[in-house]
Amino acid sequence: MKRKGFTLIELLVVIAIIAVLISLLLPAVQSAREAARRAQCTNNLKQIGLALHNYHSTFNSFPPGALFGRNHDGTLGNNRDFSAQVRLLGFSEQTALYNAANFHISAFNNAAAGDWINSTTTTTRLALMLCPSSPEPGWNHQGSGAMFNNRRAPGGNYFASVGATMEFAGQQSGGPPNGIFQYVGDLGRTFGVAEITDGTSNTVAFSEWKTGSGNANTITIPTDIIFFGAFPQGTKRNDGSISIPALADKLIPWVNQCAAAAKTPGNRFGKSTTLGQNWSLGLVGYSLGNLLLPPNPKTPNCSVNDSGTLQSPGVWGISSYHPGGANILLADGSVRFLKDSTSLPTVWALGTRAGGEVISADSY
Repeated sequence: MKRKGFTLIELLVVIAIIAVLISLLLPAVQSAREAARRAQCTNNLKQIGLALHNYHSTFNSFPPGALFGRNHDGTLGNNRDFSAQVRLLGFSEQTALYNAANFHISAFNNAAAGDWINSTTTTTRLALMLCPSSPEPGWNHQGSGAMFNNRRAPGGNYFASVGATMEFAGQQSGGPPNGIFQYVGDLGRTFGVAEITDGTSNTVAFSEWKTGSGNANTITIPTDIIFFGAFPQGTKRNDGSISIPALADKLIPWVNQCAAAAKTPGNRFGKSTTLGQNWSLGLVGYSLGNLLLPPNPKTPNCSVNDSGTLQSPGVWGISSYHPGGANILLADGSVRFLKDSTSLPTVWALGTRAGGEVISADSY
């Protein structure tokens, strides 16, 4: 008796059924993988939060966002010092890396040409500072800056918050930055739990941001920072006018103005290709950011600067590769997921340490 085989039509039907099953299963597999990556990202922030409180237990304050660094000869340097992230290494099972850092000189101090004194710390790619959802290649994996011993200074996906403000440099009075971290120079200071009168469960310490591919040929939102020369109308530095609440009615018009200028190179001074270029250096846009916009905005980050460097007021905000929002680390050590749809007042309230705002449990 002659055996019957599959006809071409039957074979095509089987292939079609398999294809449909794969198309149904693939999103579920991808979703499961993203859930695992997000869980690891959450765990990274929890580890940073634990280190933050261990640091506070030792010094009765949280670390500075940066200090004005010293040169190898002891003179005051132009470079910013180590980031808050580096100062937490000794409290997060990274003691060897912490001990390798010379805190008496600038993070990227050159004793001689091509000799980075702090290269052991500043060129280390640290998994703790990377969100697993962040794709490769990118600044957070490849690093940025000049090569040293075939290594670069790698970036990171987590920033310390200067608050709901465009400012970052501190004063003895505690302002104008209204968050937990700031540049600490001759006039600056650090903050502890006692200064967080809004409550540690209502104040962001760290959050996520995307670190892009480093492609300088195109503008990518929200991973790029546009250098834009104008302050918001009627504002200036060091008087509180570029901080919430004074900035509230001026912020969105200014962000939109910057976004419009970004489309025409002649109306902007340039751009940095990505956020988070260096987790170890205490600079805004590198390891310091702010809470002025909800996660994953449709407008670019902006820096009020015509020199092409990230040392001026601006907006360097929350973003992530997780769908729908980004993780935030609160000052009490807990991690929450901040939705893209979060209102501006809620974002601002989470940014300030002593703004007196009331945040409802379901507001984000």
